[in-house]
Amino acid sequence: MRLASGMVAVALAAGLTACSSAPAPVAGTPSAANAAAPINPARVERSRAALPDGYEITAYQGPPAPVALWGMRVPAVTEPPQCAALAAPAADPSTARGWSGSGPGGIAYAVVAGAPAGSPVLPHDCGSWTVSAGPTTATVVGVPTPLIDGADVVGMRTDAVTVVEGGTETRLHAETFIAGLGDYLCLVSLVTDPGSPHPPLAPDFAAHLLTETVAALRG
Repeated sequence: MRLASGMVAVALAAGLTACSSAPAPVAGTPSAANAAAPINPARVERSRAALPDGYEITAYQGPPAPVALWGMRVPAVTEPPQCAALAAPAADPSTARGWSGSGPGGIAYAVVAGAPAGSPVLPHDCGSWTVSAGPTTATVVGVPTPLIDGADVVGMRTDAVTVVEGGTETRLHAETFIAGLGDYLCLVSLVTDPGSPHPPLAPDFAAHLLTETVAALRG
């Protein structure tokens, strides 16, 4: 089954999981020495080069929030509540720019948006949490992040279940990263269908896409 970026939203979760400490960052490819360079959101388009040939590219037009990339409505309910800052970080939807690329290995997203002055720091204590809205419930766990100079990065692995009419379940898996870049937030995600006959892109693709997107934004 091919995933769509407009996937139905999600239901209140039973058996909610408490927050725990997120994994420590792992060694990655640091950004270039231009970490202090100003962010140019228009350059987000350049990171499309990270996709394999044959992917269908469209402009991203949804909210700049991981739950939206996972096909869920905003706002959604999280447990613990403080993890809502990862489900839908403080960002200005009117400034969002980005793209999505659909192909046999999943749907990739790269989005950048302005962060309001004084917005809270991304929480790093959400090692295991749930998010729900409508008929879908997702479990989220923290994952190691690539090291990017001058960026506050959080990584997440998400498994979502949507119960449709008649009790049929559809499933979604996503690897997602958020990077705080001063006055901007950068979101990337690779969303895949566990039931697809096609293998997903490489396990480290989303982390690679983040480093490529941040480098592109910095020029």
